[in-house]
Amino acid sequence: MPWFAQFATRGVRWQLAAIAGETQLLAAMNADAAQVLQHTGRGERLAFIAQDELPPGAAYEAHIAATGCVPTRHNLHDFFNASVWFAFPRIKAALNARQSEAIDLLGVGPTRGGVRDALTLFDENALLFACADPALGTALRGFDWRTLLVANRAAWGAACEVRCFGHALLEKLIAPYKACTGHAWIVDVPRAYFSWSEASRDAWLDEAVSGALLTNTELTSRVFAPLPVLGIPGWWPANEAPLFYEDATVFRAGRRAR
Repeated sequence: MPWFAQFATRGVRWQLAAIAGETQLLAAMNADAAQVLQHTGRGERLAFIAQDELPPGAAYEAHIAATGCVPTRHNLHDFFNASVWFAFPRIKAALNARQSEAIDLLGVGPTRGGVRDALTLFDENALLFACADPALGTALRGFDWRTLLVANRAAWGAACEVRCFGHALLEKLIAPYKACTGHAWIVDVPRAYFSWSEASRDAWLDEAVSGALLTNTELTSRVFAPLPVLGIPGWWPANEAPLFYEDATVFRAGRRAR
């Protein structure tokens, strides 16, 4: 399916390792990490460890930042989390840097606070909406589904596109359902972006979005725009029919009605 396309090549190898067992999966992940020399939020070399190696009382994000080691369970959720570390390493490192910084400042309390909530929402459920036409970004922010998804279907792939980032969202899309909704982070891209290779687009997004995450001082959940994933043109056969978008329980008026 389109939302898994970025992860497919590595995912097939990891799937075989995962079926063999937890030890084999971690070995496959660490072999790839050693090959590409990736780093976490504070410059530590990326590695994957079993969940039970996380020291008692240690905060997950702070442990990753301090050691480079990502505690990983033998399940789909963490399978996709590791996959995203390879697809968008700079964004994941930026998220880890901001999360660990917030923990250093405020500690780990009963609530995360607005910034950590937004960072967690990005990490778990974000879509990257790359857009070269400001009118399309405005339509997304305004819940104008007919403009974005029906009237401008030809613009998808030519003036806008989406990358799945959130690992919880990817896990949900193992069994997709119409109301499955991601939180879109809108990325303004140059027109030339759509003439680049897939790898070049991903690298550009990785650099641009990681920079924005590190410098955004007003990060809240309000910066995201809800986007039902199965409504993305070309991603689900049923959305070829305009009536697909008439379901107001999924394609809601949202804040535009207020």
